[in-house]
Amino acid sequence: MTETLDHVSSFVVRSVHDYGELFQSKPLFVALNGVQGAGKTTLVTALAQKLRSPPLSLSTVVVSIDDFYLPHEAQLQLAKRYSNNPLVQHRGQPSTHDVELWRDVFEQLSKFKPTRIPQYDKSRFDGQGDRVDLTEWEAVNESEVDKVKVVIFEGWCVGFRSLPDSVLQSMWEHACRQRKDDGSKYRGRLGWNRLEDIRHVNRALAEYESLNSYFDVLIHLDAEDMYYVYDWRLEQEAALRKAKGSGMAEEQVHRFVDGYYSSYELYTEPLRKGALKFDRGSGFGPRQLRVVIDRNRKVIKTVEI
Repeated sequence: MTETLDHVSSFVVRSVHDYGELFQSKPLFVALNGVQGAGKTTLVTALAQKLRSPPLSLSTVVVSIDDFYLPHEAQLQLAKRYSNNPLVQHRGQPSTHDVELWRDVFEQLSKFKPTRIPQYDKSRFDGQGDRVDLTEWEAVNESEVDKVKVVIFEGWCVGFRSLPDSVLQSMWEHACRQRKDDGSKYRGRLGWNRLEDIRHVNRALAEYESLNSYFDVLIHLDAEDMYYVYDWRLEQEAALRKAKGSGMAEEQVHRFVDGYYSSYELYTEPLRKGALKFDRGSGFGPRQLRVVIDRNRKVIKTVEI
């Protein structure tokens, strides 16, 4: 992870210098996308510490897309409303986040206003999770000094963009044919989903796109083989069992990751080509960094976009 941090911090620090006088009007928003288990949490924690430390000494806050999950009761209602869609029977996919709360928090942070950042407890309701009480949310920008200058926003689908329905259907049809042709060797999940189910996720994702306009730079922690996500998630659960005595069994992990995998198949390739569409001016350098890592999370290559 040290090598990854070196690449990412160098890119972000360069972006900080490029941002220059823009800090007077808006914090620098840094988005970070990565599959589960790729090391996002470790990376953003170390990156935030570097930005807070001299010589930069920038007030930095880390926000996770996970903290915008719907409250438990709302998630139950969503699952009931779409009871035939396995993709939304638990938190994770687009439509299981509170987009209005997310937008409000981003807007407040962008204007240096006092902001409470929601917190989500994944252990509540036997692992189904729930948002914690407002009194436990992180409070920032409460004083006139030390306003947040850098917002790091991390999540597995950060920067994803919805697809035109014709493209979505074509990709789904191809996956279904591939599943039929490959039989037991088929590794994907898209070909197992119903078209109407992935359309639901795609429509929900379209609502997230206006939030991409806040991002000034994006870090994409990309896996050499997307299937590594299963191994990495298994490692996380093994560590959890060792530390706390409980965690998902291997079969449960596979089912859990299955619920996300179709979105990786649909939206990762467009992300690799560049997700940020808003011009910050000729003085601003590359805005997206793709860091490709191998099974052991070692950097294979980096691509600036």
